[in-house]
Amino acid sequence: MITVKIIVSNPFQENTIVLSDQTKECIIIDAGGYTPQENKALSDYIESNGLKPVMAVNTHGHVDHMLGVNYVKERYGIPFAIDGRDAFLIESAPTHGAIYGFKVDSVPTIDIDLQGKKEVRFGDTAMEIIETPGHTPGHICLYNKDEKLLITGDTLFRESIGRTDLPGGDYSWIMRSILDKLMPLGGDVHFYPGHGQDSTIGHEALYNPFVTEVLGGEVNY
Repeated sequence: MITVKIIVSNPFQENTIVLSDQTKECIIIDAGGYTPQENKALSDYIESNGLKPVMAVNTHGHVDHMLGVNYVKERYGIPFAIDGRDAFLIESAPTHGAIYGFKVDSVPTIDIDLQGKKEVRFGDTAMEIIETPGHTPGHICLYNKDEKLLITGDTLFRESIGRTDLPGGDYSWIMRSILDKLMPLGGDVHFYPGHGQDSTIGHEALYNPFVTEVLGGEVNY
């Protein structure tokens, strides 16, 4: 069984997510800790529960999702994995961070390029990689079919979607990602986004205005 822990981090209220299973291995998704207190909250959770991190995985490369990656890489000696199409965002994090008031002294080295990969694993668990470009070119979601568990990053939020007005964003692509790849997973799939509350695919089919206006034929994508 997969256990989900969310630690809200940095001024953007980003969801740093820890997934673990019965083996005690875990992955850290979108490590966004900016302050020592935020990073300590993450490590306290991991260590108090006897977890063993095996990988830092990012759904995409925006600065608010990678502020704590170097911390977890150094503390746990784990590799950093991201779709290489978002490498330009990691490399430009100091510049983008300055725009939003974040001081980024160094950027993490990408150890594993997830482009074209099928899954990431920890313990007895496999998370399928679903490529969902739109918010960024290399955005991915992570899905476990057995537990109907989905990590959506900044592609799909509760009753909203990710921005597409940032470098590399594209509205038509994010809508294709949501409608062609995520919605068909089924209404009972429970998802955890990169910001805000968790939700289900079924809820979004009924109440997400970006989804319903397309399903209702009000707009094309």
